[in-house]
Amino acid sequence: MLYVFGFERTGVAVGDLYLVDPNPQPGQEGAERGVRLEVRLLERGPLPGSAYSARPIEVTRPVWRADLLESVGGPPGSFDRTHYHPGLQGWEPGSRVFDRDLSAHPVEWVGARLAGLETLLAEAGVAADPVYARDAEALRGCVAEIMDTISRLLERVRRGELAKPPEGPEPARARIGWL
Repeated sequence: MLYVFGFERTGVAVGDLYLVDPNPQPGQEGAERGVRLEVRLLERGPLPGSAYSARPIEVTRPVWRADLLESVGGPPGSFDRTHYHPGLQGWEPGSRVFDRDLSAHPVEWVGARLAGLETLLAEAGVAADPVYARDAEALRGCVAEIMDTISRLLERVRRGELAKPPEGPEPARARIGWL
């Protein structure tokens, strides 16, 4: 499942995720599942036809990520693998950053961070631009809707409808999801 909230040049992508890292850090072994959220840059393509033609839209590189994950073998709602990546290097996320408040209140924590889009973009090294200020204002108006979407996805993960493992025994490596 993938949701994308698009603004003028930034967007928020939210989707379910099932992941098995073949080279996990100590204490991070085993499958994990949950919801991934990324702040992404967006680009509009030129109209390929008439004024009524569909417009190409490119969801480009991520600049910030939050993974609201928990170990599959652990208790539901533990958020024991929940972390974020404050700035990505190109397409790579770098090390996981754990925060007690994020694990305790993941949806609210993410909502508070999204409300400060200007700070997220600055921390990620995205040059300031008046367009991003307009995007930040528009995003603040949608934070409650994004938080609701995250909550609904997490509930569907808990019920076993989303972030499902592949058929058969647990693989040594897996990544199932859009993000």
